[in-house]
Amino acid sequence: MQMIRSGQLAIALCSCFIAGYADEKIDSQEPSKEVTVALSRKDNLPAESIHSATDPYFEGYIQALVDLHYFEYRVVVLVKNHKVWLANLPKNKLLANSIVSFVRDIPEVKEVIVLDGVPPEDVELREKYVRRPQISGIWFPQTTELFQPLIADPRQVSYTVGYRAGDHVIGVKCVNIALGDDFPIYRWLDVFRWHGDMQIGIEAGIWSVFNMDPSPNIGGGTELVNTDFYVGVPITYAVNQWSFRFRGYHISSHLGDEYMVNHPHVVRVNPSIEGIDLYTSYQATEGIRVYVGPGLIVHSDESYPEKPPLYIQYGTEARFWGCKFYKQRLFGTCFIALHIRNMQWLDWNFDGTYRLGYEFSKLAGVGRKFRFYTGFHQGYSLEGQFQKKHTRYFEFNLAYGF
Repeated sequence: MQMIRSGQLAIALCSCFIAGYADEKIDSQEPSKEVTVALSRKDNLPAESIHSATDPYFEGYIQALVDLHYFEYRVVVLVKNHKVWLANLPKNKLLANSIVSFVRDIPEVKEVIVLDGVPPEDVELREKYVRRPQISGIWFPQTTELFQPLIADPRQVSYTVGYRAGDHVIGVKCVNIALGDDFPIYRWLDVFRWHGDMQIGIEAGIWSVFNMDPSPNIGGGTELVNTDFYVGVPITYAVNQWSFRFRGYHISSHLGDEYMVNHPHVVRVNPSIEGIDLYTSYQATEGIRVYVGPGLIVHSDESYPEKPPLYIQYGTEARFWGCKFYKQRLFGTCFIALHIRNMQWLDWNFDGTYRLGYEFSKLAGVGRKFRFYTGFHQGYSLEGQFQKKHTRYFEFNLAYGF
């Protein structure tokens, strides 16, 4: 025992001596002139070999990066003379474009070419990789949504805070807050004869609006006017440029306490509906998307009937002037979007929301995004029992979500 303790003491003393000597050597060196550096994907390669890396070495590096972010899609990377060929890309056009952009962003990649299958001369070499144990689906996928959000839809779930000006129904100076998210549960890969992907999830959210300058103002301070609660179950499918969403949902509205105090004679009703709708989206180009969706209000509360029950919503989105922020390792793009709805119970009158802004994302075109935008709404109020009243207003929002 005494010998063991002596040995442990000797090891500890040696460690202290080595650490002290290393610190002394480091302190004696002159500080580097480059204190802060921006990390990029090339920093994962040895600096001395990035320009002269062999094709097999470079190929393995890119394959590892692609698998890290898009493993479930079994993309095959081929490299020759630092030109990259990508095979077995997913059928989802948005995902495929994201992978191509991701690889094109890797330093020293001269060109990216998309292949339809694996070249015959490489089939035997790649067969084990392509035929590796395949998965039929993914639990809780996080890369992106198969049906992209409708960014001009005022009732799109997201985390949002903003300012609203000129709304003569709720208040000319308002703050709007939204808390909501889309929770993907399971995604089936390569389904049906079109070889697309299908997903089921849960959406939930709340939308609240506060009047910052209420009149009358009996209680003092700001006035919570209305809060809407939402839950939905979307089933989505995507293949090539097409994506579809079938959804069943519930929305209920509740007047705020301060509003009822300031308006004691108001008659509170219970706007509450259950509905279904089916949206079709088409990605016409890399930057332009159009969509349309008919719907049906299956049930509405008798105190505030929303009948007749049919409606249709449609719109378009355009993204332009996209760029990469290498230091922050982000992608950014401008966008303009419009969303129109026509409700049968509102005599099919037009109700439109128009937005212009900028968005940031970690991966090109997919994943969660941070957006800031300005917008204009003209038509009807969206808030609970005020939905039959005409309004218009400008908005300035910050949002985070898919």
